[in-house]
Amino acid sequence: MILFGQTLEQLQALCLDEGFPKFTAKQLCDWMYKKRVNDFDSMTNLSLKIRARLNEIAVVGRTSPIDCQTSVDGTKKYLFSCGDDGSDDCRLAAMPLAQSAEAGSQFVESVYIPSSDRATLCISCQKGCKMGCRFCVTGKQGFHGSLTAADILNQFFSIPESEQLTNVVYMGMGEPMDNYEAVKQSIEVLTSDWGLGWSPQRITVSSVGLIPTLKRLLDEMRCHVAVSLHNPFADEREKIMPVEKAYPIAEVVKLLQRYDWHGQRRISFEYIMFRGLNDDLRHAAGLRSLLRGLPCRVNLIRFHASPDMPYRTSSDIAIDNFCNYLNDHGITCTIRASRGEDIMAACGLLAGKKH
Repeated sequence: MILFGQTLEQLQALCLDEGFPKFTAKQLCDWMYKKRVNDFDSMTNLSLKIRARLNEIAVVGRTSPIDCQTSVDGTKKYLFSCGDDGSDDCRLAAMPLAQSAEAGSQFVESVYIPSSDRATLCISCQKGCKMGCRFCVTGKQGFHGSLTAADILNQFFSIPESEQLTNVVYMGMGEPMDNYEAVKQSIEVLTSDWGLGWSPQRITVSSVGLIPTLKRLLDEMRCHVAVSLHNPFADEREKIMPVEKAYPIAEVVKLLQRYDWHGQRRISFEYIMFRGLNDDLRHAAGLRSLLRGLPCRVNLIRFHASPDMPYRTSSDIAIDNFCNYLNDHGITCTIRASRGEDIMAACGLLAGKKH
């Protein structure tokens, strides 16, 4: 049994079953999340009897990354093993990459992005992804399972820079709204007083727009939300994002318009720029019309070319014109700086492969 990632309530239930004092659950949270201890023997305010029993039935369960690549810009990409059966990482590491894509499907990646005023970690919530966006390397590898809350949080707590982090974004591998319960539980650990105690405003969760669970996120949590949009026109969006057929972006925007975005929580839209596909002023005008009346930000992202993808990056002029049009027409728009492209750590490039 892995205790890391469990909530106070879950640990209280365990203590009740084992006949431990109820306050033991709070002590466990304090050791695992605040003091970041990874073994029961170091939890010195637990009795020897309780520590012995915990060693019999459970582990804390944090694991270190098995690989790290560093970009010329300081970005770091970490690789974690999230296998369900304790697979032999050494055997997988020795395989050619062509084989490891399938055999190593338990691998996920997260990206540490330092800057002058913050240190952000982009974390994954699934092994691969079901959404099938045509431009995404993660989507091309298929879906190999959802992560547990422990798997998600392990990416946060187990990197060397963990205690330096100021922000976390759920924008790595997978669709957070397709693994909602585990994502919610991980955020509960990060934001609760008995956990890390972070403000929800330090957390951003992305989604392609799965309306049922996106509504739950909006109702149940106060973190920032980022929606992957990429084209304002339904017929064109569906060609690159199959989710449009089930959950049209127009309906997603209608849902978002029902909430108050004038407080601390923010809504933003991610918009990857593809040359000749979605980067002219017709698309900018369509985006302006779609988002009219919604206090939001649009983040323009340069497409990061990858093998076997038919798309090209928009020119700098086209990106600047698109951005200026939106800003001139009342929609806050910024151009996101690309980070970590040389190590395949930029947006849409995470593949969960050992290098």
